[in-house]
Amino acid sequence: MSWTAPLTGLAVLLASVVGTATAQQQAPPSQQQKPPPTARTPTPPPRPGAKPTFPPPAFKIMIATEAAYPPFNYLDRKGLPAGFEMELAQEACQRIKAECEFAAFKWDELIPGLLDKKFDVIMSSLEVTSERRKRLGMSRRYYLSPGAFIAGKGAPFDGPPSLLRNKRLGVQKDSTHADWLDKSFRRSALIKRYATIAEALEALAKDEVDAVFGDKTQLWLWSQKPEGKCCEVVGQDIKDNQTLGVGVAAGLRKEDVKLRDALNKAFGDMIADGTYKKINEKYFPFALN
Repeated sequence: MSWTAPLTGLAVLLASVVGTATAQQQAPPSQQQKPPPTARTPTPPPRPGAKPTFPPPAFKIMIATEAAYPPFNYLDRKGLPAGFEMELAQEACQRIKAECEFAAFKWDELIPGLLDKKFDVIMSSLEVTSERRKRLGMSRRYYLSPGAFIAGKGAPFDGPPSLLRNKRLGVQKDSTHADWLDKSFRRSALIKRYATIAEALEALAKDEVDAVFGDKTQLWLWSQKPEGKCCEVVGQDIKDNQTLGVGVAAGLRKEDVKLRDALNKAFGDMIADGTYKKINEKYFPFALN
């Protein structure tokens, strides 16, 4: 078999290609052949389930408060909710990237309004109780005002509660503070019960009792008023979860688990990085967490 013909044909083909290339090099630029366009590689479609590279858009929530318990919550000069709790709420909203609105409601309207979806969160010094846990999804505690005693300035009680044995102690009746006094001083002091804490404090100012037991924040606020200048908070903070409770939390609907978890993280981060402490010190000379 002869391979002459195939080799001859290949030689002719090579000569033709070389000749064409030489001709293109010698020809002026306007007559040279342009190379064929390069084919574009198609962009692959995004993978299913791929996460977006941009942050999620902000969402809206409404926060309700009674706005009648200064300095925790009240209405400012413009009629807008303000106070310690509202500052905590504003900081939390920034951290969870939420657009928040604030509204004031009567106390009796707060829990029904939340359940009816008129708003999304209650921040109004809502004490955590077993009954509220059954109806609401409660956040982590964001403040705790301990129990404390208040007495006349210079009184010899600024130490352990045992110094108040055999003394006259005032308290608001049918309260958790009355329950704690009963448990701790029922046999060692004279307990005098009053319809309101204001009446108990008035009795202290009149020297009808030696000390009053109650919520530390309320007692301190009274001591800053003209009628309370006689007295000062004394002794140790009293914390008793079983009797005095575990503190104050935000109220949410039970199904809003993601929102509750986001608020919990925000409150925790605020405490960890010192932001909570700065807000606390604007309102109170003692820690509430």
